[in-house]
Amino acid sequence: MRVLLVSTYELGHQPLHVASPAAALRKAGHEVRCLDLSVERWNAGALEWAQAVAFSVPMHTAMRLAMRAAVGVRRARPELPVCFYGLYAPVSRDLTVGALADRAIAGEYEPALTAWVGELAAGGPPDARADESLIQLGRGEFELPARDLLPPLERYAHLALGGDERLVGYVEASHGCVHRCRHCPVPPVYDGRIRIVGADTVVRDIARLVELGARHITFGDPDFLNGRRHSLRVVQAMHERFPDLTFDCTTKVEHILRDAELWPALAEAGCLFVVSALESVNDEVLERLDKGHSTKEAARAIALLREHGIEMRPSWMPFTPWTRPSDVVQMLDFVAAHDLVGNVDPVQYTIRLLLPEGSLLLDHPNMRPHLGGYDADRLSYRWTAIDPESDRLQARLAALVEQSAAGSEPIHETFAKVRAAAREAAGESPSPAGRSEPILAGSTEGRPRLTEPWFC
Repeated sequence: MRVLLVSTYELGHQPLHVASPAAALRKAGHEVRCLDLSVERWNAGALEWAQAVAFSVPMHTAMRLAMRAAVGVRRARPELPVCFYGLYAPVSRDLTVGALADRAIAGEYEPALTAWVGELAAGGPPDARADESLIQLGRGEFELPARDLLPPLERYAHLALGGDERLVGYVEASHGCVHRCRHCPVPPVYDGRIRIVGADTVVRDIARLVELGARHITFGDPDFLNGRRHSLRVVQAMHERFPDLTFDCTTKVEHILRDAELWPALAEAGCLFVVSALESVNDEVLERLDKGHSTKEAARAIALLREHGIEMRPSWMPFTPWTRPSDVVQMLDFVAAHDLVGNVDPVQYTIRLLLPEGSLLLDHPNMRPHLGGYDADRLSYRWTAIDPESDRLQARLAALVEQSAAGSEPIHETFAKVRAAAREAAGESPSPAGRSEPILAGSTEGRPRLTEPWFC
């Protein structure tokens, strides 16, 4: 069977969620081609070649783009079997399965995807098992990802460190998450469970990425310290083989603090920075999101990492139904006070809560007064803010940040504009007495970051 696997977006990384199923399908005897629409043009020849198409949808943006691309596939070849697979496959199923796709598979999708292609090869209909559970969480073995089918690493996000840029490889040591943060898309699929990718497979994949030129590795697990012993084994094996390789990972504030004894070893093994979803500095909002940390604990986590020479790169979700402009000001003051101006991509100051189908927030009593209908185009339920000025501020900041990015404006200058706009929306003077301004010395130069600004 000839299968075309399509990625639309994987946070600026070479798409692991195409390379991994490609390996599984090839092992099963199928021919596979891959297409990454984030860096490649649509290939009409590949579509003509294909006997089935599967779209990788590991995140919200990828799903929206895949739905558009699937419309084109249906128009060009309406008879072609189509599958959506990945974390967002269950979202808007009423709009996708039967219209844009014949199958949708979430969770540990490789076995089900391979089975679907096998059924097609045997002459079965594309939607013969469409009524079975979308979510697959069985434990399985993972093949070495088929990196040879993907565009080179040069076309993806780089690590910027001082004046140097390094090629980056992206791997995952685990899938899912043991936590159930209410705003996160992972719990509706994994329900507090994780699935481990064998340490040998991960390290072999890292070795392949090093052969392809990678000098830095991003561990893209939803939380790298969910399985801390496993993750530490992977890091130690990687460092033993490639002592000059650096890496970054993602983990929660509570894990940074709980696993304080791990950071010396992780720093020694090359950890440059940690992505952590701080989201807000309003503790009531954090509690509603079930984040598992307070603002004071976030500050402690930043300080703890810095003790070991590791920077935190926070991700934020400033705009929720409970946000007031004063909350945004407090978040920006927190960023300045903790010398994080150079650690935050300005787009993070514009992020608005998404409520896809299945979100754990939909039934929360504090959400119900704000909840509207489902917006199929945005793949999210609508909601209204407690303060309409927050919506106006979000729109203003989004336009400001977009304009600043288009002009390649330095981060500290964009930060100052964002802070001034937030203070104005909150009814404050631009530079109220007693407020510290951003610490520019050291905070905007040389901090390690990826050149792709989206974290989630």
